[in-house]
Amino acid sequence: MLELDHLAIAAATLDEGVAAVEAALGVRLAAGGRHEAMGTHNRLLRLSPALYLEVIAIDPEAPPPNRARWFGLDRFRGRPRPAAWVARTAELTAALPQAPAGTGRPMDFARGDLRWRMAVPEDGELPFDGLFPALIEWQGGLHPVAMLPDTGCRLVGLELYHPRADDLCHALEGLLDDPLVAVHPGPEPALRALIDTPHGRRILE
Repeated sequence: MLELDHLAIAAATLDEGVAAVEAALGVRLAAGGRHEAMGTHNRLLRLSPALYLEVIAIDPEAPPPNRARWFGLDRFRGRPRPAAWVARTAELTAALPQAPAGTGRPMDFARGDLRWRMAVPEDGELPFDGLFPALIEWQGGLHPVAMLPDTGCRLVGLELYHPRADDLCHALEGLLDDPLVAVHPGPEPALRALIDTPHGRRILE
């Protein structure tokens, strides 16, 4: 079974994404880091003892990778918004054959003391227009949440909207059973994150 791990908020620049999320939630994001293999960087926010949010963007100081970046960042345009969600598994190799075609191939990553494997699509685009989760396997027992301050924010719902909602539900069936994740029919693919903050409930969409 998969477990909800984190939410990716894409932005044209990291500063723009951080400003938008901090203004929406009324809290400060924590430091993140750089992903050399992808040419991206991020900032983080704890959403529960086992769940976090990352604002992620192309790192202008990093050399371009020799492959497509994750979360469709190479083609990202417009305002900062939820672009993908990530689900963790204890065994990525076993989970991938149960996922839709195009979920990606495993790649190894490291940042500081963090070590993980993640399935990255060849073209950077996850199945179902980005609404099927990216799959991650944390290694070494260390998770980013352990290093993040608790700002009082909690994810209370992740809403997925897609014209092929039934197909998306079928793809997730048997892999993920999480009351926070709900799939709805919609005219266009969209992600909405409902977050309780010290200032009341806020929505990132």
